[in-house]
Amino acid sequence: MLNKLITASAGLLLTANVALAAGNQTERKDFQILKDVATSVERYTQFTIFDDVSASVKDGVVTLTGKVTMPYKRDDIGKRVAKIDGVRSVRNEIADLPVSQFDDELRYRIARAIYGNSNFWNYAIMPNPPIHIIVEHGRVTLTGVVGSDVDRMLARSLASQFGAFSVKMDLKTDAEVREALEKQSE
Repeated sequence: MLNKLITASAGLLLTANVALAAGNQTERKDFQILKDVATSVERYTQFTIFDDVSASVKDGVVTLTGKVTMPYKRDDIGKRVAKIDGVRSVRNEIADLPVSQFDDELRYRIARAIYGNSNFWNYAIMPNPPIHIIVEHGRVTLTGVVGSDVDRMLARSLASQFGAFSVKMDLKTDAEVREALEKQSE
């Protein structure tokens, strides 16, 4: 079950503001809502490796954060999440990335470098590739989940070769995600 959750939310790293205590129905429901939010965002056909969305749930109130490449995506994701059973309200704090030809070219170059590298082919063939490339005013942030520290370092190295003003590393390893989920379930 834990491995399925990690695999299912590899492209969408979610944080839960819930502490799962045995027998507490509200907290269990929040965790289920969080899983449903992850599924809903991953199934949104316009969600790409150039978008990043995180969510938290407390007492049925979903808070969405992150950045997307087009304003309609922010609105669509908020509407999709609002329809999930058990969601009382949605605080949509997703930001729109600025339109920029330089940023677009940087996104595509980095994506080709990472997913074209043989070390990342196993990620590239996934329906929702887990490494997300967020570019804002020439500054790159890599988010998502990778298998190891070596993959994380290689992704940073590949992203750093195209003249970005900075490269920020927010990639997590499978082990880090698993540890975070275990802490939440205590």
